[in-house]
Amino acid sequence: QLQLVESGGGWVQPGGSLKISCAASGFSLDGYAIGWFRQAPGGGVHKRLSCFNTNDNTVYYADDVKGRFAFSRDKANDTVYLQMNALHPDDTGIYKCGVHRPGPWLSRVQAMCQGGIDYWGKGTLVTVSS
Repeated sequence: QLQLVESGGGWVQPGGSLKISCAASGFSLDGYAIGWFRQAPGGGVHKRLSCFNTNDNTVYYADDVKGRFAFSRDKANDTVYLQMNALHPDDTGIYKCGVHRPGPWLSRVQAMCQGGIDYWGKGTLVTVSS
């Protein structure tokens, strides 16, 4: 069974840090673009936070998380992480990972993880409040 499972969410005070993970099972992450997304607790649009291209190891960050969030990967265990620092209440949401195989027309990671996601995880809730 192919699946992505996120973990590591929880409650954190403003200014705090949290590291969440996404583990793939049933398939290898090689050849995929891997994205971290945030969705409001009530549902709605998945905001793209970060995207990693496993084909060239390049990474994209949304402007509002650049410098605060860091993507990392444990290739041997098909697991990726998102280290989140300097968290503020606007970062609250359900954090999901999603993957897709980038087509040949997508040459830059900035253009990836914007649609056509092949597999989604169910997400892990991050709450930032005092």
